[in-house]
Amino acid sequence: MPRVSLLIIDDEQPQRENLKGFFVRRHYEVFTADGGTGGIELVRGRRIDIVLTDFKMPDMTGLEVLKRVKEINPEIPIIVMTAFGSIESAVEAMKAGAFDYLQKPVNLDEVELLVKRAAEQWRLISENRELREQLEERFSFSEIVSQSREMEEVLNTAGRVAKTNATVLLRGESGTGKELFARAIHFSSLRKERPFVVVNCAALPETLIESELFGHEKGAFTGADRLRIGRFEEADGGTLFIDEIGDIPAHIQVKLLRVLQSGELQRVGGNETLQVNVRIIAATNRNLEEMMREGSFREDLYYRLNVVTIVIPPLRSRKSDIPLLIDHFLRKHAQRHNAAVKEVSREAVDLLMKYDFPGNVRELEHLIERAVILGHDNLITTDDLPANVRHLRSERNIPREIRTESLNEQLESFEQAIILATLQKTGGNQRQAAKLLGISERNLRYKLGKFKSDKST
Repeated sequence: MPRVSLLIIDDEQPQRENLKGFFVRRHYEVFTADGGTGGIELVRGRRIDIVLTDFKMPDMTGLEVLKRVKEINPEIPIIVMTAFGSIESAVEAMKAGAFDYLQKPVNLDEVELLVKRAAEQWRLISENRELREQLEERFSFSEIVSQSREMEEVLNTAGRVAKTNATVLLRGESGTGKELFARAIHFSSLRKERPFVVVNCAALPETLIESELFGHEKGAFTGADRLRIGRFEEADGGTLFIDEIGDIPAHIQVKLLRVLQSGELQRVGGNETLQVNVRIIAATNRNLEEMMREGSFREDLYYRLNVVTIVIPPLRSRKSDIPLLIDHFLRKHAQRHNAAVKEVSREAVDLLMKYDFPGNVRELEHLIERAVILGHDNLITTDDLPANVRHLRSERNIPREIRTESLNEQLESFEQAIILATLQKTGGNQRQAAKLLGISERNLRYKLGKFKSDKST
């Protein structure tokens, strides 16, 4: 970390030089100015971490210096030095945002202590800013790897809604990246400085969901030996991501609806009504419409959540993203595990393109991480892929050996294998199989009848 830079503004040269020598000996980078005008120019042109300024100077007051510096960089701590008895000036400076004040003549030990405290504040602010920037970069929309048309509209919608306070409902299969989208929306929103809080309803016992969301008072139930702040209170001013919202029991849905409507809640076992300002992003892989018909999900809650719905497509419907994701996860996990793997073979990529990924992007990432960890060379090959992917080589490739049947006989045999495999995939449902194969159901029945006829002869 670079040395702390200190700017001393004072029209009295002996005082200015005395302070400069004192802090130079303590390894600060020190700049000086004989008035507010010169000091402001230094703040504009150099990295200044702390300002120590006199209050009364010919060209401008310390209060004016403070206001001008705050306009340039509001995070710079400013210590104001005032003449003995000018306590009103000090109070005015503190109200305007000064870090602290000193009475002249200054005590060097006292001024050093204040500057150290200001330096510590500056360090914490810098670290928090860097952490925030890292989080924003990590969870920005640019981190969602995609080049497919299927994802273009999804990303555009998410980017537009991020700048608002609208409730968002993310829908999609498990592993499609719903939480990644939720974080990207939050860190691209006006609430990005405030908390992003996650609660996964599917991971909680039904008896704990209410307490997790709304908190509880001490003694509210057996085992509640202290007051517990709920997720809504934790997220106040920020965003609450409720994952697997379809798993919330009906009696808790009523309480959730109240928070969405009025921003009011009560802790379990409490009578006090609390007000919160929270943006809700909910996610589910369940069919909420079907749940409403069954009576297990409230219709009024559904419409409160369904302000903006974003449906994230499964990986199998956006396969053009697979090569990009492979490269992204390869670099990520090679660095994480300090592995020498640099490339995935063309044959392995081809095989992954043929796989349907029931676990979606999450499954692909775990698969690449496994190959990075277990691979022996700097190249991932088909042999490094799990068995459920490797078997596609024999099931989906046309046999290469010379066969005695005619071309028509081989094509019919291959067609039969594809049709039977599709029927097995759909559980014998001919309508679904025909749709997947791109033929009519009538044509499918004809081909099945022909297979049986050929077999009997």
